[in-house]
Parts: sequence; structure tokens; C-alpha cells
Amino acid sequence: MSRPTVIGLTGSIGMGKSTTAAMFAEAGVAVWDADAAVHRLYAPGGLAVEPIRALRPEAVRNGAVDRHALKAWIKTDPGALARIEAIVHPLVAADRAAFIQYTKADIIVLDIPLLFEIGAVNEVDIVVVVTAPKEMQRERVLERDRMDIATFETILSKQMPDADKRARADFVIETVEIDAARAQVHRVIDAVREGLADA
Repeated sequence: MSRPTVIGLTGSIGMGKSTTAAMFAEAGVAVWDADAAVHRLYAPGGLAVEPIRALRPEAVRNGAVDRHALKAWIKTDPGALARIEAIVHPLVAADRAAFIQYTKADIIVLDIPLLFEIGAVNEVDIVVVVTAPKEMQRERVLERDRMDIATFETILSKQMPDADKRARADFVIETVEIDAARAQVHRVIDAVREGLADA
């Protein structure tokens, strides 16, 4: 079977990316979720558990990586995040590569929050960026558990600005209204399939 067409799905925090990924899945497209991959790696038996234990023993509890312990460490040690990422990013990349290799589908969506920031854009054929007005983004994020203005601003500061992402996208999906967003998802899929038919 020929290589699938790989769509990179991204967007800043609170833009509706997870909801949009679910719409692709509902439409029958195979979806790989970066956050879910990290959860697998951190779960009991996950490939990140022992390397994290060696790095920070108190960050592993009951055989799993404790994300809250990692966050607490990151807040107190400026070098912690880079050391964690040095372990986790290659494992996530391997998980993503295995998904692409073994998934029997003509279209695959890679749901990657930091698609541009980590250079994963080089692994995809088409970039889809989800977006929403800033006020809506802020409201969505602040409704989440354990989220406050300071944390939101810190996360935003590490992400490429929304306008820059949209400028680099092949398709932009606005998530203001669910039915309109779903229609845009189907337009993307139709456009990709038309391209496959022309190839």
C-alpha cells in the first residue's frame, strides 16, 4: 500500500483542536493524538517511566509518571523542562512514526499542539490550523481545571502566535460554531481525497 497522506492538525491552546480532531475521527479518518501518546508513555509500563525515574525519582508514583510532580519541578528548576523533553520527545516521535507506518488508512491526521514549534511540520503533507477569536479562546481555557491567567499566558508564550500559524496553513478551520467547523472538516477531507484521485 502506498504511503498515506498525512495531515498535521494544530492550533494554540483553547482553539478547539481536540474537538476538531474528534470530527476527523468521526468522519473515518485515522487520528494520532500527541497528548494521548504522552499519557501512554507516562502510564504504568510506559516507555518514559524508567527514564523519568532515573532523572527525578519522586516524579514516579505507583509505577506511573506523576505529571503534577513534573510541573512542580519545572516551576522550581529552569533546566527541568529541557531534560524532560530530551526523554519524552524522541519517544513521542517514535510512537508517531509507528502509527504512520502501521495504520492502514489513505489519510492520517496527526494531532500535534506544537507542530511548528518542534519541527514536526516537516513530517506532514498538509497543515490544518484551528482557530477562534481571542476572547473565545481565553474563555475556553479559563474554564478548565487547574488553569489561571498566569498559566495561560505562560503556555501562550511558548506557542507560535495564531496569526503566524494561520499564515502557514493549507487549511484553516474556525471553531466558533460546531456545525460550521464540522462542514469545514469534511471540505478538507474531500479536498485531500480529490488530490489523491488526481495523483
